Amino acid sequence: MTENKKAGALSKLKIGQDWASVVAGFVLILFVVITGYAIGTPSFGGKAGWDAGHDFSGMFGAASLWTSALYTFFIFGIVAIMGIFMSGETLKKYITGFLSIFLLAIVAQFISSYAGFKNLGLETVLFSLVIGLLLGNVFRLPDWFRSGVQTELYVKIGLVLLGATILFKDILTAGSFGLIQAVIVVTVVWYFAFWLSKKMKVDDEFSTMLASAVSICGVSAAIATAGAINGDKKKLSFVISLVLLIAIPMMIFLPIIAKWMGLSEIVTGAWLGGTIDTTGAVVAAGTIAGETGLKYATIVKFSQNVLLGLAAFAISIFWAYRSRGSNEKGQHVPARIIWDRFPKFVLGFILASVVFSFILSPETAKDSGKVIKSFSTFWFNLAFISIGLETRFADFKHMESKKPFYSFLIAQTFNIIFTLGVSYLLFQLISPK
Repeated sequence: MTENKKAGALSKLKIGQDWASVVAGFVLILFVVITGYAIGTPSFGGKAGWDAGHDFSGMFGAASLWTSALYTFFIFGIVAIMGIFMSGETLKKYITGFLSIFLLAIVAQFISSYAGFKNLGLETVLFSLVIGLLLGNVFRLPDWFRSGVQTELYVKIGLVLLGATILFKDILTAGSFGLIQAVIVVTVVWYFAFWLSKKMKVDDEFSTMLASAVSICGVSAAIATAGAINGDKKKLSFVISLVLLIAIPMMIFLPIIAKWMGLSEIVTGAWLGGTIDTTGAVVAAGTIAGETGLKYATIVKFSQNVLLGLAAFAISIFWAYRSRGSNEKGQHVPARIIWDRFPKFVLGFILASVVFSFILSPETAKDSGKVIKSFSTFWFNLAFISIGLETRFADFKHMESKKPFYSFLIAQTFNIIFTLGVSYLLFQLISPK
């Protein structure tokens, strides 16, 4: 009986990945704020980075580097295990897998610290992604290695922590325009993508998932849509792979194009946040664009994420209505689906921002914010190692039809151009500076 009670108590702790990321994020925040923890994640060569003439023996022999690496491993490992357990996923072989991902993230940080890369503004997340892509597509990795791949959890914890570095006044400044942009972009781009897919004779199920992925928030939207319409898992897998693959060049080249066009960091961030389909890639691209670019990219992306629940609800009603004309009976669609589909980590992000904006003293917020920002960046590094390992270029050779692929590309091109116009209108011409 006692064992059954223990099992029942443990099962109540399994609260799903979104809530798990919020809890894990705030465990880290409370730890830093209460203890005054001031050791950041490992860094190499200081702000200037290292070059060929650097004293490597002194750098790698520094006690501070090893202390930082060891403390970071234990803190992140414990929080990640906590998050995975609360997500309801298996912990089998995870510790060895996490150690592998962690070491790769350290390697990415070392490479990105090269002075030449720093001068070019290349961020660690880019090298994390490249390392993951090379390993994931060139080598056959064992299961124990891949057990450390937890992309969504890493990204969500990082985003909750990121809220502590974006003060509430910034959210209020951009939030209303971000929500306006989100409504316009989601509505217009979703309809265009669905209409285009139908014109290209892509089936309704595929068209609905593709349209949601392009217009709302990529992987999360595709998953939510598939759940709302009980979509085919193979089609969902294809859409997710397509989202991750297309997000890579967008993440790298859109910030470069924005600089070439002379766009402000605010417009650039709004464009990136409204265009790139994965939240993690938005963060990476925003980081490349600059601190202000990251801030606005995140706020605008979250504005779109907020619409995910409403969109899933509308799609559920649309699909249930369509099913009345088939052999299936239309199903009742409960209003609770809005809450069920709502990305809970967005609440964690906002709550962290509120705490650091209004509750903590400015000195505490500033000192703790520096460490939390380094923690947030490292979670993103872990996430992009994982994204690279998950992305398989070979998957696209087995498509039965190229039409969904072409439909996605055309819709994404329309999204890029249309969202740029909306972002410039709202954040350059209308928004007060």
